[in-house]
Amino acid sequence: MAFIRDVVCRRVTERALTAIALGLIAVAGCSCLAQGPLSGQQIASAEGSSHTLGARMYAAAHDATALGSAPAPADASAPPDDQLHLAFAPYLWFVGMHGYVGALGRNAGVKASPGDILSHLDIGLLGTLEARKGPVVVPIDIMWLALSDDKGLPENEAGVESISFRAGEFILTPKVGYQIVNTEKWKVDSLVGLRYWHLGERFHFNPVLYNGFTTSQNWVDAVAGARIERVLSPKASIVILGDAGGGQAALDYQVAGLLNFKVKKNLSLFGGWRYFDVDYRNNSNLFLYNMTVSGVGLGAVFAFK
Repeated sequence: MAFIRDVVCRRVTERALTAIALGLIAVAGCSCLAQGPLSGQQIASAEGSSHTLGARMYAAAHDATALGSAPAPADASAPPDDQLHLAFAPYLWFVGMHGYVGALGRNAGVKASPGDILSHLDIGLLGTLEARKGPVVVPIDIMWLALSDDKGLPENEAGVESISFRAGEFILTPKVGYQIVNTEKWKVDSLVGLRYWHLGERFHFNPVLYNGFTTSQNWVDAVAGARIERVLSPKASIVILGDAGGGQAALDYQVAGLLNFKVKKNLSLFGGWRYFDVDYRNNSNLFLYNMTVSGVGLGAVFAFK
């Protein structure tokens, strides 16, 4: 009886060990599917070598852990752009104006529509040149207009038949700024600079009974402001810009709203509204120039680099 009991126990133990070994082989095989199915030689080797089976189980566990882990995120921060970028933006400004002008204590109200100004415009140059490198930006805005008019006079004691009038206005606004916000949707530049004004007038009488006369005024104001851009899409954006200040003028400020549309890589078109106001008084010669100028603007931006 004892002999039979020993034989039965030995066979049960052998079958149990065989079942456990086959179960371990099956687990290792399922874990290694990512590496490809095991060959018969590999299975035989696994059955015959506990070291090989253990290595397989460790490798399978390592691979499973790696697959379950999230990949390391890529560095989303782009390297800063330190290249020099140049752009020129010529534009047209269809302005109307109203306010007061005066000299030698004699003041007069002025009101002119865009049509009135265009009908007396001889030549004009309006544009902005901008240089940008990294966060530093240097915009320079130029406005130059030349106007003229000839008016016949009724018969008078002086014998003057007509008066020719020429007027010129030149405004130069250089600034320097720093980009304080630069995200995918928002761009903000903080700007400071100067605005130089030149106003010139010349009167000529016909016939030449007088030599005529010429007068001019020059002054400079310090201004500070910002340019805010809201990116709507890869091709479209809205820009709000403005500045304010003074110096020789009591008040000098402007504000504009523009819609930009990129036609191609180096060309964009824009349009919007611009409002300009200045109040300059020279008490030494009683000169007055208190004027508001506003209107629709259209232009293009050419990027050179």
